[in-house]
Amino acid sequence: MKSDAVRQWMNVVAYVATLVTNFLANALPFNDLSTGVISDQFDVFFVPAGYAFSIWGLIYLGLGAFTVFQALPAQRENPRLRKVGYWFVVSCVGNIAWLFFWHYELFPWSLVAMITILASLIVIYLRLESGRSRTSAAERWFVRVPFSIYLGWISVATIANASDVLYALDWNGWGIQPEVWTVILLAIGVGLALAMTFSRGDAAYLLVFTWAFAAIGVKHAENTLVATSAWIASGAALGLALVGVLRTRRRLSA
Repeated sequence: MKSDAVRQWMNVVAYVATLVTNFLANALPFNDLSTGVISDQFDVFFVPAGYAFSIWGLIYLGLGAFTVFQALPAQRENPRLRKVGYWFVVSCVGNIAWLFFWHYELFPWSLVAMITILASLIVIYLRLESGRSRTSAAERWFVRVPFSIYLGWISVATIANASDVLYALDWNGWGIQPEVWTVILLAIGVGLALAMTFSRGDAAYLLVFTWAFAAIGVKHAENTLVATSAWIASGAALGLALVGVLRTRRRLSA
């Protein structure tokens, strides 16, 4: 159908636009500030070491695989990709908007953009039925896994973005020390990972938490409470990923 072809090409355009905008944001850079320089302005603990952000390379590689796969003529009428609809385009618009808001230091609006990305990815994830139904190997690796990794990272990034916004607004944390708030946020992250383990058993999603929490431990190694909590959270996420693999295999083989 013509509408399916339009959707396919819209996804391609949205992906390319997102890549180009991300490149220009740091190559120019927007507002003469790189993404990392702005991030360094925030004295918050829920931020991973710089190397952790290299996961964006894997994310964009996976999204590129999805973009090519969904654009194939054979996938034009794929019912699961039809369910995804234009939500991928929405996530790309949110990504582009976030870059502009972040670089021009409109931090509350950057959180709105981040939540837009998160919401669109949740819709995509649910419609793909990851961990709930069987699919072909190609669809698993070119569609489900890329979105699991992307959603995992954005889940962590949303918490970090919210922390940055609160810092920018001079929130006093209700008198609670920043280190303690970080432990609370890590606990929330582990709780989210636990929920994902028993609802979906999605190892790809959970391993992103392992990666992010370990990088928080590395970045804040000098702070015993934060580093220890981050490493415990990372280990817990890894353990849950293994449990998730076993649960998914058992569920789908039943």
